Amino acid sequence: MATPEAEHFAALLKELKDRSGRSYGVLAGRLHVSTSTLHRYCNGDAVPNEYAPVERFARLCGAVGDELVEVHRRWIVADAARRRPAGAGPGAAVAGAAVPVPAAPAPAPVSAPETAPAPLPAPEPEPPVVVSAPGGGRSPWARLSRRTRVLIAAAGVAALLVPTTVVATALVGSRAEGGAGAPDRADRAAGDASVPPAPAVSRTSGAPASPSPSTSPSASSDGPSDGPSAEPGAPGGSVTERSQDGTATGLGAPPAVTISSYNWEEPCGQFYLLDRGPEGVAPPPAPQDRRGWARSYGGVEGGNTLLQLTVQGTSREAVVLKGLYVRVLSRKAPLPWSAYLMGNGCGSGIAPQTFASDLDAGHPVITPVPGTQGDRVIPAVPFPYKVSSEDVEVFNLDMKTTGYDVTWYLELKWSSGGREGMLRVDDGGKPFRTSGMRGRPMYTYGNDEVKWEPYQAG
Repeated sequence: MATPEAEHFAALLKELKDRSGRSYGVLAGRLHVSTSTLHRYCNGDAVPNEYAPVERFARLCGAVGDELVEVHRRWIVADAARRRPAGAGPGAAVAGAAVPVPAAPAPAPVSAPETAPAPLPAPEPEPPVVVSAPGGGRSPWARLSRRTRVLIAAAGVAALLVPTTVVATALVGSRAEGGAGAPDRADRAAGDASVPPAPAVSRTSGAPASPSPSTSPSASSDGPSDGPSAEPGAPGGSVTERSQDGTATGLGAPPAVTISSYNWEEPCGQFYLLDRGPEGVAPPPAPQDRRGWARSYGGVEGGNTLLQLTVQGTSREAVVLKGLYVRVLSRKAPLPWSAYLMGNGCGSGIAPQTFASDLDAGHPVITPVPGTQGDRVIPAVPFPYKVSSEDVEVFNLDMKTTGYDVTWYLELKWSSGGREGMLRVDDGGKPFRTSGMRGRPMYTYGNDEVKWEPYQAG
C-alpha cells in the first residue's frame, strides 16, 4: 500500500511526465528501466531506492531550478516513509527502534537569557514510562527519560532534512550568480579589488594558464582580420576555474578535458615545419617523442593539426556538451621553412566522431565528418553529446590551413545542473599554432639511404 508521502512524490512525477509529452516507453528507455517500473513510480506504488534515476527523469521532463529541489525533497520524504516499520507513525523513523515510539509531549519553550547563561537547575525526576518489550522485559527506549527521547526524535528529523538543505543551498547559490559560469564570476571579481579571483588552470594540462587572450586580435598585413569565431553571445577568452580548495566536481561542474593525442593518425604522416635544412636535422624519433623532437627545433605543425580530445564528467551527473568552437588569434603569411614528414603518410580511413575545420576561413567552424568502418560509411554525428564519470566521449579533430600561419584555440560549451559555461582547450596554456606549407621544400626520412630525402607526394 502506498504511503501518503509516496503518493505526494508520485503526483509530482506524473505532472512532469504529462507536461513533457513523452510516453512511458520513451522515458523508460532513456532511464534504462522497464515501462512497468516507471508506471509504479508515477502511481506511488514504488519509490526508487536511489535519487540518480529520479533526477534523470526530472531533467528529461524539463525540470529546472526550484522544481529539481522540490523533486529531491519529496523523494527524501517518500524514501524515509518507505523505510519506516509497518504500522509506525512518522516519529518511529529512528533506525533500530524495536517497539513503536510513544508520543512524547513537546518540551516547553525556554526563553533566551539576556546575559551570560547561568547553569540550569537539575531537572525534577520524572516517573519512568514502562513499555512492554518482547519477552516480558522493559525496552531500552522505555528506560530513557522523556527529555532524552525528545532529543533523539528531534535529531532523527534533522538528519532527514539535511540532504534537502544542502541541495537547496547549492542551487540557490548557483541561481544567485545569475546562472553565470566560472569565467563570468572571475570577470566580475577582477573588477573588485576586495574579491580575490579564484586561481585559473587549463583543463588540458593542469598547469597555470596564461592570461586570457584578447577576443579581438589585431589584423595582420598579409591575412584577413578575424574576430571571435565562437557562437554569437558566447563568452570569449575564458579559461576553466576551480574553487579555492581545488574542487570542481559534482552537479553543475564542468567536464574534464584532456588532449589524449596530438596526432591520432600515428604512426602515419604528420608534417612539421623547421627553420633549417636537412643537413642539421636529426632522424625522426619514435612516434610518442616526435612532437617533443619538433619542439626542440622550434617546429610548428605543417598543413594540419590532428588533435584527439577525451571528455569525461567529474561525477555520475550528466554534462551536456553543446558545441565546440574555434577562436583564431592571428593570421600571418605561412612560415618560409622546410617541411619534414613523420612516418610515411599512411592515408588510413577516417574514424567515427571526427570533426574538421578550415582555419583559413573568415570564421572557422567545427564540422562533423563521416567515418568509415571497413567498407561501411558511418554518418557524421553533430553536437550535442552527453558525458558523465561513466560515459566518455573521444573526438578526433583535423584542423587545416593552407595559406596562413594561424594561432588558435578551442572552446567547449557545456551545461549541467542548471549551469553552463565555456571551457578553453589550448596547448598547455598557450594557443595552438599551425602553418600552411604550400610550395615549401618537403623531406621524408629514407629507409635505404638513412637520411632526409626530397618528398614526392603520391
